[in-house]
Amino acid sequence: MKLRLCLLLLLVVLLVTDLADAKRRRKGRRRNRNKAKTTTTTTTTTEAPVDDTIEDELDMMMDDDAALLAEEEEAEQEEEEEEMTGIDAIIRRNNLDHDPCETKKCGKGRECSLSEAGEPVCTCVSQCTHETDARRQVCTNHNETWNSDCAVYKQRCECTDELDGCQDPKNTHLHVEYYGQCRDMGECSEEEMADFPRRMREWLFNVMKDLANREQLSPLYSEMEQEAEADEQKRWVNAAIWRWCELDTHPVDRSVSRHELFPIRATLLSMEHCIAPFLDGCDTNGDRDISLSEWAKCLQVTDGEIKERCENIKQESD
Repeated sequence: MKLRLCLLLLLVVLLVTDLADAKRRRKGRRRNRNKAKTTTTTTTTTEAPVDDTIEDELDMMMDDDAALLAEEEEAEQEEEEEEMTGIDAIIRRNNLDHDPCETKKCGKGRECSLSEAGEPVCTCVSQCTHETDARRQVCTNHNETWNSDCAVYKQRCECTDELDGCQDPKNTHLHVEYYGQCRDMGECSEEEMADFPRRMREWLFNVMKDLANREQLSPLYSEMEQEAEADEQKRWVNAAIWRWCELDTHPVDRSVSRHELFPIRATLLSMEHCIAPFLDGCDTNGDRDISLSEWAKCLQVTDGEIKERCENIKQESD
């Protein structure tokens, strides 16, 4: 058996060698014939004409093999492109040198995807990780426990874009109240609500003072904290200015949205059962945003002074 294989291998080698030699001889004769045609001197040759039929057939066989190989490579490339899906396929089809989504920023509940033309577009998150830890669950403003904040933002996006995944049109304004499962916070009495602005002002000033002591305030806010320490009349005003301007960040638009209130609401809700109705009451015109004037009235501080100082803060910060 081994002897047969060796003989077969030898025959293949000899055949390939003969084909290569024949092709070289044929190219040489073609070059000689071309030279003979271009010369100005007519010569008489005694060589007998050579029959190129066999060599032509071998050349045709080799050309056919090359064409077959090219077809196989093209078929493999097409198969690879069919297997490639999603962003990679779009990048390749549009001859992009990078993923445009790498520099595209989308809001919560949205992720970047590419259109067929290769343009980055923010679309609703397609899937959220299922959380098994109850501490990662969240309670919404509708007093409903959701599996994660991702699920809440995804639902809000789907309702905003009027997609099939929207469970209720009211979820357009869905947001996270606090982390953990929803629990009974108790009723906030009229007496407690009446006293709440004072307690809120004191809490804001104490937080501001603590951050100043830890050198975690900007130079501008540190100066305001020092003013509040020296002048008791500025204590509540400066604290209110600082916190409102800190909340007005996404985007900076001279108003604080329900979403921007989350740092205060989530921090205090488990300890202060009056925080939710208090913040809801700050939105006096019901536009789901709290203006600086509304914030001042809620905290019962001087409206004119707080407005003027906050505008100065914005100008100096910019």
